[in-house]
Amino acid sequence: MYLFFFAVLYILFQYMNEKTIFESQEKSINGLTKKLEKANDSLVVLQNSVSESDYFRLIGNDNAMTYLERYDLDPVKVKQMITDEIYDKNGLEGGNPLVEFKGDRGPMRINKIKFLNHRWILADFSDGQRWGEVIIEYFFDEKNELDIYPIKTVLYPL
Repeated sequence: MYLFFFAVLYILFQYMNEKTIFESQEKSINGLTKKLEKANDSLVVLQNSVSESDYFRLIGNDNAMTYLERYDLDPVKVKQMITDEIYDKNGLEGGNPLVEFKGDRGPMRINKIKFLNHRWILADFSDGQRWGEVIIEYFFDEKNELDIYPIKTVLYPL
């Protein structure tokens, strides 16, 4: 009889212990599921943001790629060639000629560029104290020679 009561108590104890463990694991799984859903929502928001910001770009833009293919140009090589050309102009006497402003602390130099499409570039420039932005137009003529010139420049106030 004592053995029967002891066995029932032991089985009851085991049942309660397992139930507690199961509930704890269920709560943990629910918490992790909520975190995963939140992370997935954040990922979707970031993907949409990247997709929206990548709308204006050279590589991946079908219209820009078609334009360059018409001239038998590789977009990756074109991007690198133009980037090098713009940054090489930073070393010229008096600063980069694509920037129409003269610097107070030295020559104006282009720091960063972003290709908007097959014709335009947005560039950031600075002399260390003042900064601004310039829209640059580029194109290839009939001989596939590169022409680069600024369209509009803005200098931010101090």
